[in-house]
Amino acid sequence: MVTAIIPKLPMRDAVATRTYYVDQLGFTAKGQYPDYLIVERDGCELHFFLFSDLDPLTNDGQVYIRVADIVSLYQALVDRGVAIHPNGALARKPWGQREFALLDPDHNLLTFGQPQ
Repeated sequence: MVTAIIPKLPMRDAVATRTYYVDQLGFTAKGQYPDYLIVERDGCELHFFLFSDLDPLTNDGQVYIRVADIVSLYQALVDRGVAIHPNGALARKPWGQREFALLDPDHNLLTFGQPQ
């Protein structure tokens, strides 16, 4: 039986990644090791592995995060000064979701969505 699916994304610097996810996005650091980082928010985890040679401009890392109150989350992140993806402002999508997107320091694409 599957109990959870946890994305593993590349990072170049554990301190920068931790700072972004904890200080900017409101996650909690659950574990930090020299080559690995685990963050958690609302019972959902993201894992990161060290990839020192990662070129952020060619990184295809992506995760889709479903949320319960997308408008409040979006506004809270904007109020904190979190950069929204240039093509990722909060919008209704034809596939029945309200979504917005961010790029983390390593250009992992984070798309947040809620059914309309």
